[in-house]
Amino acid sequence: MAVDTFIAYVGVYDSAADADADYELVKDLHTEAGLIDSYDAAVVERRADGKVKITKKHETPTRVGGVLGAGVGLATGLVVALFPFAAIGGGLLAVTTGGGAVLGALAGHAVAGMSRHDLKELGEHLDAGQAGLVVVGVSDMGAKIERAMKKAKKLQAKQLKADTAAIEADAKSAQEHGAKSAT
Repeated sequence: MAVDTFIAYVGVYDSAADADADYELVKDLHTEAGLIDSYDAAVVERRADGKVKITKKHETPTRVGGVLGAGVGLATGLVVALFPFAAIGGGLLAVTTGGGAVLGALAGHAVAGMSRHDLKELGEHLDAGQAGLVVVGVSDMGAKIERAMKKAKKLQAKQLKADTAAIEADAKSAQEHGAKSAT
């Protein structure tokens, strides 16, 4: 079992525009500066009805982030673990055949890779704002990611351990099961 250590960064924002701006800065670290080899990110926004919706997401397919081309990664899985209805609001259940099962597998791995206390803290942290940015990156890129999330009114980092091979296997199984169920 090859367990990788990632860091989940959760920024809380007063506005979705600020979260989007920092999302773009993190993305620029990857695309323009070439400083992050792989990362997952998700922007969440609290709607008027109080529900949380994923408005943007990025998964790097060179790692488990792009689970079997489904465009779903650990950041999205963490958001879904914290706010289950975010998957519905973001239309993510229709991402792939068996999309709900893939999201469930990722959420399960995200939950299993963190302590209950850390998960509770992150959920409460995100509840404090109108928008949030969740970035999951390799641990040695922490300072660069934190600097890019400069508009956050609060920023918290928590360690997340994940067996990327097991995630890939679970996602593949979920997709295959979903494909069989659809026929």
